[in-house]
Amino acid sequence: MPELLDFEPQVFPPSADQPTTLTPIQEEVLALKAERKAVLLAHNYQVAAIQQVADYVGDSLGLAYKAAETNAEVILFCGVHFMAETAKIINPDKPVLLPDLEAGCSLSDSCPADRLAAYKNAHPEVYVVAYINCSAGVKALSDVICTSGNAVRIVERVPADRTILFVPDQNLGQWVAGKTGRPMRLWPGSCYAHVLFTVRALEKVKARFPDAPVVAHPECTETVRELADEVCSTELMVKFAQEHPAERIIVVTESGMIHRLRREVPHKTFIAGPTETCACNDCRFMKLNTIEKVRNALRTMQPEVDVPEPVRRAAYEPIRRMLDWSR
Repeated sequence: MPELLDFEPQVFPPSADQPTTLTPIQEEVLALKAERKAVLLAHNYQVAAIQQVADYVGDSLGLAYKAAETNAEVILFCGVHFMAETAKIINPDKPVLLPDLEAGCSLSDSCPADRLAAYKNAHPEVYVVAYINCSAGVKALSDVICTSGNAVRIVERVPADRTILFVPDQNLGQWVAGKTGRPMRLWPGSCYAHVLFTVRALEKVKARFPDAPVVAHPECTETVRELADEVCSTELMVKFAQEHPAERIIVVTESGMIHRLRREVPHKTFIAGPTETCACNDCRFMKLNTIEKVRNALRTMQPEVDVPEPVRRAAYEPIRRMLDWSR
């Protein structure tokens, strides 16, 4: 078996002096965005070229708020399919574009709506807390939605006499249960990208950078979370990087997050959390969106995401409850 990390870790030095010149395609995106009166919302895991021209870059909670607050006539959502669906649920009368309709999510796919419906029919006593990384159909069957940034707060608001079913991420659910002390039934789903991080790979990179704290996403496995100095949402990773005195930080989440960190904390060095076979960890679904596809979506106003109205109405209530409980 080859030695772990027989490749060089991916190290991103301070970025304060890097040029920020836009490419012709990025300039065209900005012009089209103004012409269409569109807002471009981008998840932290998107490529740098998209983040640079977005109106807002953030985690699922921040993006949900921005989708709810926008006055734009068109929403261009650079993320994965369930995120664009969430924007459509909140804005039924506005076109919501997704640069690539194939930008799905393994975590969302692990909990089909029909299987959740069957479970609820067999266990009508459960109170369903659904991580936002799920389909509109699953949201419609849920009592409240959460994100990694507000999951602890949301679970703490669930009536104490209710049995919680947490879907679909078992790792996030396990972490939330530990933080809140609430026993929960966990749906057996996981994010394929985050479970690729291992203790062995992180111990290797930590040995090379012993002064660098490890910040990890709660979608990681329990053994990886236990190794981390901080476990938090991507939004709180920015706060951690801003406030921690270390000059170098190991970031254990999808590699796109480092673009955001370098932009907002430009004086620090960031090291991508490695897997056992790669110096970084890209989500193949997030990376389906490209700046060229963003440009094409604004040109053609396609592809557009739609949610059937009965599903949209049912899904709106647990999303609204999340937004209310998170304020």
